[in-house]
Amino acid sequence: MTGFNQEIQKELDQIQSLGFRRNLRAYETLADGRLAIERRFFLNFSSNDYLGIARDPRLQEVAVEAMKKWGVGTGASRLICGNLRPHIELEESLADWKKSEAGIVFSSGYSAAIGTVNALVDKNDLVITDQLIHASLIDAARLSKAEIQIYPHNDLNELQCLLEKAQSRFPRNSSRILILTESVFSMDGDIAPLREIVELKDRFGACLMLDEAHATGLYGPEGAGLSAREGVENRIEVRMGTLSKALGVSGGFICGSQALIDLLINRARPFIFSTSPPAMICAAASEALRIVRSEEGDCKRTKLWGHVELIAAELRGIVNHSSSNAFGQSAIFPLVLGSEERAMEGAQWVGKEGLLIHPVRYPSVPKGEARLRMTVSADHTEQEIETLLSSIKRLYRGGDSIKP
Repeated sequence: MTGFNQEIQKELDQIQSLGFRRNLRAYETLADGRLAIERRFFLNFSSNDYLGIARDPRLQEVAVEAMKKWGVGTGASRLICGNLRPHIELEESLADWKKSEAGIVFSSGYSAAIGTVNALVDKNDLVITDQLIHASLIDAARLSKAEIQIYPHNDLNELQCLLEKAQSRFPRNSSRILILTESVFSMDGDIAPLREIVELKDRFGACLMLDEAHATGLYGPEGAGLSAREGVENRIEVRMGTLSKALGVSGGFICGSQALIDLLINRARPFIFSTSPPAMICAAASEALRIVRSEEGDCKRTKLWGHVELIAAELRGIVNHSSSNAFGQSAIFPLVLGSEERAMEGAQWVGKEGLLIHPVRYPSVPKGEARLRMTVSADHTEQEIETLLSSIKRLYRGGDSIKP
């Protein structure tokens, strides 16, 4: 083994000793939506396919037709010759959905975050972030070289203090101060106090970039997001979302003013220097968006929130952790077990019960906050929800050594 590989192996051994090592597993999706791993079958409670449309035949048909017309790959970036009609149509539909002047699609939510933040701020600017924002936004802020200040999770008083201190350093109504937060937090499943955050950023002349990844498709009229439900969508400068969760496809997007989108076309490096997303992905995303905005989408949301309310009501009296306070706010249920070892053992325990619930460990969550991250979909049946609840109750009440 070369010195290079020896050093890598040391790193891997250290990761292993801390209980943080990850490994890829091959999953086989079955016709009924279940997953198989080495011929073992599981009910999937780890997916972000919240409305259950990732396998919808209509998306598959549209994707196949687009592939036949436009090919598998586009062969170039959008600014060269990879800007195809499906890209334009999807962006127009997203902007209409979000009641924005324009939209822009990226190959992933991660690249949307990196490209947008770095197009907006630099070393002369200030980024203020919630403590629990997604890793993509954390990395984006760090790469921008802007000054970063962090407020405790959803702490409006501390956010106000940071804005007050920044007021004397930056002119009002400029892009020098950028606040980053999620509307629905991916690991805790709770929601941001959006109206209050918007009031504060307006009061102090800051700008807000809101990541609606886990709210897109689920809240507000036509599933337009938590900002739409709260009636503040037109007061937020940068609205970020994903195509890969409730819309069941792949990619990320930004909606906002035409000036913002024009700036991203010219300055967002992941957009400029990446081959454009396949046309078939954009076509499928447009079809998914049509479904999400329809009466059928409303029915799917109603079914999903029925599942969420049932699970929240059953688990609030069982899960003895502060995380249970957020149960019912989203389709995400964090079952915090503490140590990395307990989380891994918990995942194995529910696996024996026929459930796939993914363990989440540091650095995705703080040390000592390892958990099973449980998610629910409109595609789940009532019987599957009952199976889930029975298993979780046994986990917490059965006297097992992994019980929190």
